[in-house]
Amino acid sequence: MRFLIQRVTEASVMVEGETIGAIGAGFLVFLGACETDTEAIADAMVKKLVGLRIFEDENGKTNRAIGDVGGEMLVVSQFTLYADCRHGNRPSFTRAGSPQAAEHLYEYAVAQLRDRYGIRVQTGSFGADMKVRLLNDGPFTVLLDSAELGKE
Repeated sequence: MRFLIQRVTEASVMVEGETIGAIGAGFLVFLGACETDTEAIADAMVKKLVGLRIFEDENGKTNRAIGDVGGEMLVVSQFTLYADCRHGNRPSFTRAGSPQAAEHLYEYAVAQLRDRYGIRVQTGSFGADMKVRLLNDGPFTVLLDSAELGKE
């Protein structure tokens, strides 16, 4: 599972010209699932996401997590995070999870953020052609990859 996280001052997502999700300060999270991902992997990724200390404290140090600052999240499905560009110029997406499995893990992760961690979460529309707007704060962008969790 991969999360591409952007710290934002605002973000929104539109489908067919209509805004379906919008947040103020917090994280825009692009979420991609691969064929080997499970709910246990999603749990670990969500826990890491919620604990990321990338907001400034009173001393200007990146030392506060999203809950510490009352931030929101906009979570958007993004199977292209599993693009394989090693061969040729056209990306392959064979490592991306099946649409059914990926949608389940996407919905599961969103539910964990809301129910377990109490984060205010807005979402995109799984599988839709979406237009995403954001104002990146910093800019500050982080990639979390479940294959790297726990490695030293």
